[in-house]
Amino acid sequence: MFRATLACLILLTSPLWAETRVPASQAEISLGFVPVVKSAAPAVVNIYAKRIVNVRASPFSNDPFFQNLFRDFGAPRQRVQNSLGSGVILSGEGIVVSNYHVVGEATDIRVVLNDRREFSGRVLLSDEESDLAILQLDEAQDLPALPLRDSDTVEVGELVLAIGNPFGVGQTVSSGIVSGLARSGTAMGNTRGYFIQTDAPINPGNSGGALVDVNGALIGINTSILSRSGGSNGIGFAIPSALVAEFVAQAQAGKTRFERPWAGVTGQPVDADLAEVLQLDRPGGIVLSEFHEASPLKAAGLIPGDVITDVDGVAVNTPAEMVYRMTVAGLGQEAVVTRVREGRAEQVTLSLIAPPDDPPRGTLTTSRRTVFPGITLEQVNPAVIAEMGLPLNSQGVVVADPGQTGARAGMQRGDILLGINGKRVDSPEEAEAMLREVRGRLALDIGRGNRRVTLRFRL
Repeated sequence: MFRATLACLILLTSPLWAETRVPASQAEISLGFVPVVKSAAPAVVNIYAKRIVNVRASPFSNDPFFQNLFRDFGAPRQRVQNSLGSGVILSGEGIVVSNYHVVGEATDIRVVLNDRREFSGRVLLSDEESDLAILQLDEAQDLPALPLRDSDTVEVGELVLAIGNPFGVGQTVSSGIVSGLARSGTAMGNTRGYFIQTDAPINPGNSGGALVDVNGALIGINTSILSRSGGSNGIGFAIPSALVAEFVAQAQAGKTRFERPWAGVTGQPVDADLAEVLQLDRPGGIVLSEFHEASPLKAAGLIPGDVITDVDGVAVNTPAEMVYRMTVAGLGQEAVVTRVREGRAEQVTLSLIAPPDDPPRGTLTTSRRTVFPGITLEQVNPAVIAEMGLPLNSQGVVVADPGQTGARAGMQRGDILLGINGKRVDSPEEAEAMLREVRGRLALDIGRGNRRVTLRFRL
């Protein structure tokens, strides 16, 4: 379901795409993509970003074994890190979309248009997981902008253009086709999600640039490639425009943090063996295995063993695809899923909610009077579970930031404090009190993923 919520974004509907065709005459072939480039290129911008990062001068930084053991070795110092990328103007008032890895946490952003005009920009909304960021250009008016096309109407084999600034050489246009759809779990870096695959050459600097169709409409934001050499091997990925539209909608609604619907379940793709066990005609869909008590799918009547085959009429075969479909449907909306149970298919309506921040997370940083000062602790709840990627059955207290002392002791972000010296920990305040009273010996029982770890210290 594609939701066009902004008046400034022009959503082009499917009848226009039915006219998409290959060149039919020598005259059309000689024109090539010139008309498309003339209309689309002015809305693709170059982005120069600066950020301050903390680094440590360690002689072990390049050693694959000792770099983790001595990651806090050496005095910290600040360094200016520069990044170069691309962006796409989506409204005449200066709304620009780019990648998180281009502008995320930047302290200074400079945006240069194709006609050499320059603007300073500020981040309205960004999300590292989706690798998207929405910028507002200061004092911008009447800028060229690209219309958004519903990426659900894109088909494999369509001609596309990738526009960006590869290697900083200046704006460049490359052509190709849509090679695949619904690619999930194949992009590089921290990005997780659902992508359009293209063979249009994408290189460093193209990140955040436009993937447009032959009508000059935006269908995706170029984000990553698969390559052993670092150069383009013809396998590039773009974030679909449907997700971009949801980002812009939340940014213009005043949100500073992207919120996505929460499923509160775990599941796995149905392969041939599972399909036989579940008495399905063919492999496909997601079999659900575990539910959080507050899961909206559980509230809608789904149970372990149910198979979800589609969301809003679109087939889903991985958990990432299901979450993507829920996300583009929109937070606060409803989605219709097809559930298969004991061989019978039934449609179920879900309420799309954010993960509840209940009970309150009660963020607390341990004081200097504790044996490990500077550790940030939070109460586990559905919102914390979703943010940190914790197991659904997680309870108690989680390490949100180990700080310097915690990191040296072996703690990591996402560790669950199960017990201190054999006593159960139920709240951040309780953990703080226990760490104040420790004398002589200390044993921390930690849940890390699906493992249980005990850290022992002599004080």
